[in-house]
Amino acid sequence: MSQPNSNPYTILIADDEANIRRVLEAMLTSDGYNVITAENGKRALDLAASNNIDVLISDLIMPDQTGVELLQKVKEIHPQCSAIIITAYGTIKSAVEAMRYGAYNYLPKPFDLDEVRMVLKGAIEHRKLLGENQALKQQLQTTVKLDSCDCISGKMQEVYRIVERVAESKATVLIRGESGTGKELVARALHMNSPRASKPFIPVSCAALPETLLESELFGYEKNAFTGAVTAKPGRFELSNHGTLFLDEIGDIPPPIQIKLLRVLQEWEFERIGGTKSIKVDVRLIAATNKDLEKAVAEEKFRSDLYYRLNIVTVFLPPLRERPEDIMTLVENFLNKYNKQNSRKISRIHPDVQAMLHAHSWPGNVRELENLVERSVVMSEKDATVLTPDLLPLTIQPITHPLS
Repeated sequence: MSQPNSNPYTILIADDEANIRRVLEAMLTSDGYNVITAENGKRALDLAASNNIDVLISDLIMPDQTGVELLQKVKEIHPQCSAIIITAYGTIKSAVEAMRYGAYNYLPKPFDLDEVRMVLKGAIEHRKLLGENQALKQQLQTTVKLDSCDCISGKMQEVYRIVERVAESKATVLIRGESGTGKELVARALHMNSPRASKPFIPVSCAALPETLLESELFGYEKNAFTGAVTAKPGRFELSNHGTLFLDEIGDIPPPIQIKLLRVLQEWEFERIGGTKSIKVDVRLIAATNKDLEKAVAEEKFRSDLYYRLNIVTVFLPPLRERPEDIMTLVENFLNKYNKQNSRKISRIHPDVQAMLHAHSWPGNVRELENLVERSVVMSEKDATVLTPDLLPLTIQPITHPLS
């Protein structure tokens, strides 16, 4: 059994070989994990029922049940649990099959400890993604409901109508709009209102990663595919299987990756870097961009065939300056949010503040407005009930000239 430590993640090891249990428990305990072990599937299920399990590491073949059967039962208790299957060489094919039933990855015997650490690190990240999706689910449903009911501009009402019509389909959606207009929120709304809502929603910022890293993040890689690849790693397409993959800033994808992405959209299959086996996925793809893709196509910077694959359903998000009637509704929603987070009670908005907000051009759109409200709430006195002009940043306040 493990000793108490500060690591929040609990690892359940199920293996009928005592030596494997001892080695893994000693290593992972020294790494700071909470570790519990079981010699068979029945004992593992008993432990899962009485402990919060983050990652299951299970032998594929055990006397009373298979590792696949065990992971399915553990996931019934802990849906967000990540699983790693240990397999002998002759059963690797079965271990790969286990990934279709929810396993994150597998470890072939014999394995080295650095390999275990790398695979476990990925499983923890997968567990965190599942947890974040679950935590956001209720919040997003509430947020989408508030926005769709309260925003009165015709342009936003049209956005909500499109989301409502398209959400239940698998159609690829391209969300277009300036930076800060809320493209990721719309993508999450599409996911949360779809049959895939209980599955992962995985966002990727295509502009934030260099070409080589973006390729490995999207498609994964096999062990020894390149220097530093000490173990195989699934990519974001695999991790979002049966869920939704959101590719933000897709206009920044380099041409070589555009070709590989096009094949996925045509066949819904791909190979990991360094791999030869085709991997089929069932993924709902949502993309977003603030770039002029038509111009990029004309300048041969973006493939026309990929553009047409992405542009099945397009959602245009209007900039905030084109829907000023929504400003005060958004301010009230953000006030409610940041009042709760900062123990404040601002419930009214000074008329001069309303005039200043409507006069501003909002180059940063809704994101800029939300940041402004958060700052104003944080800077307010604890007993303040009115959002006053002095709480606004100087960029919003009108310029005054002293008398000469």
